[in-house]
Amino acid sequence: MPPLLDIRHLNIEFANNTRATSDAPVLSLSAVRDLSLSIAPGEVLGLVGESGSGKSITSLAIMRLLPPQARVSGDILFAENGSARNLTTLPPDSMRQLRGSRIAMIFQEPMTALNPVMRVGDQIAEAVLAHGSRSKSEAARLAVQAMTDVAIPEPERRARDYPHQLSGGMRQRVMIAMAIVNRPQLLIADEPTTALDVTIQAQILDLLAELRSKFGLAMLFISHDLAVVSQVAARVVVMYAGSIVESGTSHEIFRSPAHPYTRGLLHSVPDLKTDRTHPLETIEGTVPPLQAMPPGCAFEPRCAFRVPDCTRALPPLIEIAEGHWARCPVLNAK
Repeated sequence: MPPLLDIRHLNIEFANNTRATSDAPVLSLSAVRDLSLSIAPGEVLGLVGESGSGKSITSLAIMRLLPPQARVSGDILFAENGSARNLTTLPPDSMRQLRGSRIAMIFQEPMTALNPVMRVGDQIAEAVLAHGSRSKSEAARLAVQAMTDVAIPEPERRARDYPHQLSGGMRQRVMIAMAIVNRPQLLIADEPTTALDVTIQAQILDLLAELRSKFGLAMLFISHDLAVVSQVAARVVVMYAGSIVESGTSHEIFRSPAHPYTRGLLHSVPDLKTDRTHPLETIEGTVPPLQAMPPGCAFEPRCAFRVPDCTRALPPLIEIAEGHWARCPVLNAK
């Protein structure tokens, strides 16, 4: 089966306006480097990594919501009606019709993503009115139905509430309702459980799983929480400093991690077997800033297994087992 979303060699750059002299050349800051991934219809792909690794900016590139100064190269192919459309070259009007209808996104921080002076039902209905010729009454009915789908109690009454009148969990459900009201094929969930307590997190994850099964959604699930990703994703892609460093099935990534960065992430997460008499393992150092990105492996300064090849060029992704890829010269040498 062909993929629903197929990203090929995506690069995202921003101009660096900080120059030593006025006649110095304007350099580019590379936020995403040579990113390729695909999502099959109905599949959940987990995208994990530290803050600043390029996860959210990748999702904004898919939605064509990057600022005008961003320079994007590569292909973002979306399958529709038996053919693949390249979202990077799609005319703005055509992209506007896809965005929010066939491809939808749950944004981070629902309190800031929602309009504080509009009733939540009207905000959901607005997503319906933007895609089609439905009447306001029909859009309002669909908004209430979407609120019912995401298990908001008393949806007719809650539809008249403002965001500040809802709890954090309810606001997140409103964001999900807004995303699924037009029955998209692909749902991008950007940190959908951030800032929620553990009980509400579990409820939101159960809700997303139920909606995926009910509507046949494919999902790009973005998170820095490895435990959450392990519960929801069939395949996992690990990003670091704008590049994919490892990808594979959830079982392979969490049971047999190959890249030193992936191992470091997993070892720094406590579990029931963790010896509490010893401090948790940490990854020494910090993520390099965009303006000081090394030409080779960005993880090299923090890696205990580095070799000279790590500094020379961005290593290619190599297949270390069937369907399990990693970007590491040390693995390539084995």
